[in-house]
Amino acid sequence: MVRIHTIPWEVSPLKAEYYEKIIYELINLVDEGIYIVDKDGLGAFYNHTMADLEKVNVEDVLGKKFHEAFPDFNLEDSTMFKALKKRESTVRQQQTYKNLYGKEITTINSTIPVIVGGETVAAIEVAKDITDIRQMSDKLMELREGVARRNRRKSDEPPSGEDDNGNSKTATEGPKGIRRYSFEDIWGESPEIKEVVERAKRAAAIDASVFIYGETGTGKELFAQSIHYGGIRKDKPFLAQNCAAIPEPLLEGMLFGTAKGGFTGAVDRAGLFEQASGGTLLLDEISAMPYDLQSKLLRVLQENYIRRVGGAKDIPVDVRIIATVNEAPEDLMVQGKLRKDLYYRLNVVNISIPPLRERQDDILVLAERFLEKHNQRFHKEIWMITDGAGKKLRSHDYPGNVRELENIIEQAVSMADHDHVLTEKLLSMPGSSKKSRGVVSKYVVNEPLHEYMETIEGQIIKEAIINAGGNISKAAEALQMKRQTLQHKLKKYKIMG
Repeated sequence: MVRIHTIPWEVSPLKAEYYEKIIYELINLVDEGIYIVDKDGLGAFYNHTMADLEKVNVEDVLGKKFHEAFPDFNLEDSTMFKALKKRESTVRQQQTYKNLYGKEITTINSTIPVIVGGETVAAIEVAKDITDIRQMSDKLMELREGVARRNRRKSDEPPSGEDDNGNSKTATEGPKGIRRYSFEDIWGESPEIKEVVERAKRAAAIDASVFIYGETGTGKELFAQSIHYGGIRKDKPFLAQNCAAIPEPLLEGMLFGTAKGGFTGAVDRAGLFEQASGGTLLLDEISAMPYDLQSKLLRVLQENYIRRVGGAKDIPVDVRIIATVNEAPEDLMVQGKLRKDLYYRLNVVNISIPPLRERQDDILVLAERFLEKHNQRFHKEIWMITDGAGKKLRSHDYPGNVRELENIIEQAVSMADHDHVLTEKLLSMPGSSKKSRGVVSKYVVNEPLHEYMETIEGQIIKEAIINAGGNISKAAEALQMKRQTLQHKLKKYKIMG
């Protein structure tokens, strides 16, 4: 708690009447809504932020008792009533209520009594509007409940094989177009990625909690879905929640559900644990979950039951947890963002996804797969990457990892005209952070000159063959060399068999 130290107003150089003006200016300066009532419950201060939040006029509240200004409230549920009459403080509690005109408002409220000489002389409420967030979260929960009902009625096969046209699947569609991924969708030939995939496949074969660490863009959810759809729970729900996307009070309700009467405006609603029971719940960016809520999550994992927010009934759940973070868990624990006991409880199986810069051999493999994917999407026919473009792709560090590489290829394909070759000119990407070993005129030289010249020659020959539609005689004519010489060079650079 931050404490503000002042000298007694009796000896202050400020006049006593100035203090009211100071408080007035202060409460209108902050971004949160502020509502102060006196000991009788009459509105004494009410800032414009609070008026905008609650969709009323300042005059509707000032000078009126709080239960008259907000008649929809049940007194026993009112945090202002609890502060004034029961001297109870409320910290960051969700409330849903109607204003004087019947407009429904959802806020995160903190309300405290002001006690002087043993007497409650006032109550202060600070509120943040989350009406839009609450409505979106309610809609999300309704959609998820619908998905869960459909999943219970019909179990879908996990993605694999080919589609009706004989094309390899990159991802299948679940209910209402929800993307579903399997291990077949994890592309790469490097030893680093193969080792991680094998570890993930072993994780899929057991029914333990999994903790996945990977930088942003490495494909953590892809691995999580592959583990689920490759395991014994594949016919049960797979639900995911980004813990950084939802405010703390709403996140607790989304995870554990809410009970009617648990807080103002609460309704009976199953949370993600109940909806995912029998299946898997992915908690993305779990370190963004408030520390106290991490403690409640740990208790659920240990006892295998949840209690809805505001409820008294223990509800058994059977859920496999897959948790992800995008920073090293050791660092997160030192920073106090991740509870050690929760980490050790979840870290039964640990998977660390290597960043793309540590799997250089996969860059062109991935680029070609993304080229194929976005050719279909944009109806283009780019079916080859020049050596120059390949070198440019390999020279980049990819702070955004695989996701960044796909964005680069997607942009190149979308902006191509009638090109059939992906060249350096089509690649729009930040300059590589890797320094070249030498520069000759305008050309960057990262290898001995004779090797560099061979690279350039191979690139020119490849483009000539492409432009000639694969006709060696026409390509030789365009290059002004003998057909026999060109055939020799085609074999040398392995351009054609």
